[in-house]
Amino acid sequence: MEKTLQEQFAASFLTGGSAAYLEEIYEQYLDDPSSIDESWKSKFDAFHESSDSNGQPADIAHSDIQNYFRQIGLNKHRLASTSSSGDKSFDAKQVNVLELIQAYRAHGHQYASLDPLGIWKQATIDHLDLAKYGLSKLDFDTEFRTGSMYGAVAKPLKQIISELDSTYCRTIGSEFMHISDPGQKQWIQERLESSLAKPDLANDVKKQILSALSAAEGLEKYLHNKFPGAKRFSLEGGDSLMPMLEEIIQRGGSAGVKEIVLGMAHRGRLNVLVNLMGKKPEELFAEFAGKKNIESGSGDVKYHQGFSSDINTPGGVVHVALAFNPSHLEIVSPVIEGSVRARLERRKDDSFSQVLPVVIHGDAAITGQGVVMETFNMSQARGYTTGGSVHIVINNQVGFTTSKPQDTRSTTYCTDVAKMIEAPIFHVNGDDPEAVVFVTQLALDFRATYKKDVVIDLVCYRRHGHNEADEPRATQPLMYEKVRKHPTTRKVYAEQLAKEGVIDDGYANSLSSEYRDKMDEGKNVVSNWLPMQQHEFTVDWTPYANTDWQMPTVTSLAQEQFDRLAKQISTVPDELTLQTQVKRLMTDRQKMANGEIPMDWGFAETMAYASILDDGYRVRLSGQDSGRGTFFHRHSVLHDQKTGDTYLPLNNVSENQAPFDVIDSVLSEEAVLAFEYGYSTTEPRSLVIWEAQFGDFANGAQVVIDQFISSGEHKWGRLCGLVMLLPHGYEGQGPEHSSARLERFLQLCAEHNMQVCVPSTPSQVFHMLRRQMIRKWRAPLVVMSPKSLLRHRLATSNADELISGKFETVIDEIDNLNKDKVTRIVLCSGKVYFDLLEKRRAEELDDVAIIRIEQLYPFPKHLKDVIAEYKNAKEFIWCQEEPKNQGAWYSSRHNFQASLPKDGYIEYAGRSASAAPATGHASKHVEQQRALVDKALGLNAK
Repeated sequence: MEKTLQEQFAASFLTGGSAAYLEEIYEQYLDDPSSIDESWKSKFDAFHESSDSNGQPADIAHSDIQNYFRQIGLNKHRLASTSSSGDKSFDAKQVNVLELIQAYRAHGHQYASLDPLGIWKQATIDHLDLAKYGLSKLDFDTEFRTGSMYGAVAKPLKQIISELDSTYCRTIGSEFMHISDPGQKQWIQERLESSLAKPDLANDVKKQILSALSAAEGLEKYLHNKFPGAKRFSLEGGDSLMPMLEEIIQRGGSAGVKEIVLGMAHRGRLNVLVNLMGKKPEELFAEFAGKKNIESGSGDVKYHQGFSSDINTPGGVVHVALAFNPSHLEIVSPVIEGSVRARLERRKDDSFSQVLPVVIHGDAAITGQGVVMETFNMSQARGYTTGGSVHIVINNQVGFTTSKPQDTRSTTYCTDVAKMIEAPIFHVNGDDPEAVVFVTQLALDFRATYKKDVVIDLVCYRRHGHNEADEPRATQPLMYEKVRKHPTTRKVYAEQLAKEGVIDDGYANSLSSEYRDKMDEGKNVVSNWLPMQQHEFTVDWTPYANTDWQMPTVTSLAQEQFDRLAKQISTVPDELTLQTQVKRLMTDRQKMANGEIPMDWGFAETMAYASILDDGYRVRLSGQDSGRGTFFHRHSVLHDQKTGDTYLPLNNVSENQAPFDVIDSVLSEEAVLAFEYGYSTTEPRSLVIWEAQFGDFANGAQVVIDQFISSGEHKWGRLCGLVMLLPHGYEGQGPEHSSARLERFLQLCAEHNMQVCVPSTPSQVFHMLRRQMIRKWRAPLVVMSPKSLLRHRLATSNADELISGKFETVIDEIDNLNKDKVTRIVLCSGKVYFDLLEKRRAEELDDVAIIRIEQLYPFPKHLKDVIAEYKNAKEFIWCQEEPKNQGAWYSSRHNFQASLPKDGYIEYAGRSASAAPATGHASKHVEQQRALVDKALGLNAK
């Protein structure tokens, strides 16, 4: 068939003499696009982004049209040659195209449609402006090399831009160009670009997504109708969280994950409990109605509760544990990391593949609370890594109550904090559940491949206020007008599937009806839920339940075990070159093992660990400088001065011993202590210790102490044997290095929730640590540990005290005083005892007895029997180094008084009340210390 004149012209390309003809054709196009041949029309269409109000194409310069067709002729065979083609203009554009591709990868997220409400508009600047790269629509049909872009080596510019738009600017915004590892970036690029960031889902999978959305919406509506106005921190608006979590479990199980530990705050928690983990609705309803019986403890509100269940997946059963958490939101993040670490070590899983941590954040909390940064910082640290966590942000764009993003952060995204560890971040529109599933798959696979954290920012909205009693329109009128008119995610997706022919018109409604029926029945609604299964990694907490702190516990050692362990902890390989002071310390330990010199604190503490390891219990000790010991006393890690190699005597005590881990922690208190708490609540057969560099540094972890350590058992029934070593003692080092704030811990003590001990001798710390592990009672142990006593000439012990002794909660007078002559009894704890003892001996006072209380809580009631033996005592003194409003005086005074004879009265000797813990002047410290000792011994009255 003969070609038309227009077709012939198009085939021959534009020549200078054809300009007039082109003008004529273009004018026809502008008047009526359908009046010209399709071959011309398609080329002209490429230049017009929009039409006018009459549907006609908007105008464009004719010179641009001419240049465009001229380029077609010039570039027809360029790609067959190299950049030495001689056309510098094209070569420059080729370079710019590669820059444009990189710009899409780096900045495409700023152009993506992420907000379901369409309110959030990002500043896009000109990152993707073609003019910035010397390109225009005239270059659309020109083929350019694509560099590292997935697919063909060369593509027309129009196709390149179309694919990049689909990949980076649709409903997924990917941030990964901040990652320095080129392999990780390439991995993400290929996953995104090979699929154009869109999953290939079978129809039955799409129906499962719709089912998850129907359940998420169904629960919230049911609760709203059944318990109107009740707080539930609804998930509505963030419904896509549920198909996301289901995908994590199912895909994770297929990849070999055996356990998932989930941490989250309030929003959506009830949905997770019922629709993901299989909590029976009838149990939840009972909690709403206030009918749930609590056998012991205070219990907690329903949106703080944890839960555990087993879920069936194609790869086998996955155990899912939802952590209990308080209202302090992000504090649960390091707690679950510690729990995961314990589970990994229990499984001996060095590949970090069998246990997956998943943390769900709020948009204001992830960026506003410092513990998030601390947790990210620990993510790859030796003693704390868990092989990467999946972080999910329920980004409702409001924060907690009335905040706007500009009020809650100084960064573009709430997830920018994750860039500190170069974690990839995937922002996704919550109203596109298929995109949500896609980024979930991507995140899981990245974590499994690279063993590092990954973040999913679920951009959504909150249909109600912060809680259901809150009125959000008062402060967010424009947003909530949009919310009021906006269809639910389930409705949007159901309509999409109906258009695709995946479901018929009645399918979505039938899912909702079926779910309501299940709610009415109150039974489990999770189809792949399984009854909890026992296996080799299941921890039996039964032996630790319903026990008592006074249960008989033998902490002594057999002579053979003592001799063997003492030799092992003091033996150093011949090839190890030690630093001079450390070498002297190890030589002294050999002498202590042989009974040549008394045992100091470091030896007794190390012996405690050695014996616990030898008995089959793991020991985990972490803190700042814990390997060496802040005060140079421990040296559990020995460093070769020539090679830098390390040797741990405690990992060489016996052939079948348990592992010993000592970690010099990151410079954090809150996250590290929370991590150790999570570990301890998961592993009862491990002695888990957190040591503060100075005791007052625990201030930085107060939320962990208040909301987990002191009250976790009472609120949630969570047993925990965590030990806190808090250096405490007044040495003239100023306000910030004296007090571990003993008074705060004593104030938190009630109902035998924890122990507070102040050991004063090496043998005491030996038996105290052994008791903590051997005794089946699991409660936190807070230790006011010493500083100067670590090398005090009077604070020593001998082998017999370790071999045959026990932890004494009260230590009676040690000098051979005639009890009938004693008229004054001084009660005390800790270092001040030795100041009192030396001064009494110097003054030759034989009528003053000094009794040490080594455990201040649970308070030793038999102190009364000890005091009763001093029948002529009339004066009773409590002596402490701390100011009067601090220390044990106000918290324990009633216990002291109850231990005295009927007509006895306890008096105070110590520093005056003070706003600061201690003076910063050494001379004043000495003066104060002398005065309180003299007052306690009655010397100031003589």
